[in-house]
Amino acid sequence: MDQLRLNVSLLRQRVPNLTTAARSVGLRPATVSNLCTGKIPVGRAEVRTIAALADLAKCSLDELIIRGETTEMIETKIKTLDLFAPLAKGGTVGLVSRPGMGQLVLLGELFYRFKTDGYVTILLKPKGQYPELQDLLDDVQHIAYTIDEAYNLILKAGSATEILFAADREHVLNGNIFELQDRLAKEGVGNVTTFLVDLKGNVVDEDLPYGPLETVWHFDMDLGARHMYPAVNPLYSTSSVMEGSYLDPNHSALQQKAQKLLRRYRELRALVNVRGTKGVIPSSEEETYRRGERLEAYLTQPFCVAEAFTGKKGAFVTLQETLHDVQTILNGGLDDTPAEDLYMIGKIS
Repeated sequence: MDQLRLNVSLLRQRVPNLTTAARSVGLRPATVSNLCTGKIPVGRAEVRTIAALADLAKCSLDELIIRGETTEMIETKIKTLDLFAPLAKGGTVGLVSRPGMGQLVLLGELFYRFKTDGYVTILLKPKGQYPELQDLLDDVQHIAYTIDEAYNLILKAGSATEILFAADREHVLNGNIFELQDRLAKEGVGNVTTFLVDLKGNVVDEDLPYGPLETVWHFDMDLGARHMYPAVNPLYSTSSVMEGSYLDPNHSALQQKAQKLLRRYRELRALVNVRGTKGVIPSSEEETYRRGERLEAYLTQPFCVAEAFTGKKGAFVTLQETLHDVQTILNGGLDDTPAEDLYMIGKIS
């Protein structure tokens, strides 16, 4: 059967306020979001859901469903992102976070890493005063203050260079982002990967706050409170890239095994937090708890842009190194290694 996925770009252009539109025809926004990112395969969706989306977008099913195409991954060399929710090249990624949970640090790290690789970085600056943006600006090459400025900067950069473009959710709410993407699509520009953030933090309380996305990164309050950075939740973050058949054949299977381990570890950890370790964890699950603890620690990573604060040199870890290390943890190869020895490291030596 051909690979099937939704034409997310078309949905974004045709149905800007997808949350309201979805509810108006009896669709759950969370279901629509999961279809867009590939968490729910199109082949498993109800026919009425797909038909309703096509009706909202005023298009045919052939236009809405893309067959036989995959979404290419941009390797960030950030372990938890590449393993659980890879960055979709040329797509739109939404960062779901409250202020202070590290979303701007992560975005700054990505801009720092890709700027050195020849990417062009552009920020559409939000209105108002946001002092927390200052550190991010160090790694932004171009700042636009209007949608027209952003459009001109992207065209000037040309189609031969990959572009990372960031904007605040205010530009989603006023329709500027959809207008920009529509204009770029008409020009045949497909080399822009867009990051959407919400500096106010309201995004956390909504089902489909940015509209349809290829990638969603959910930040986790518990991980942030314990300084397990980047505090990206591996259970709720997702990407359409995981539906791509070109991926390493072990990637999807390993991702699912890691998520299963972390899901159970979190359940056990909740019990430990309330009652303590003694007598709470069944002996049959002691191994699960300890391996989950090690995996969670391994998924932390020191960033280059945070070296002055952490005192640790930023680490780059390739996807293949991440897959190898995670497999080692899952297989018990580090059962004798204390979890704290895996905290804030790069790859396992």
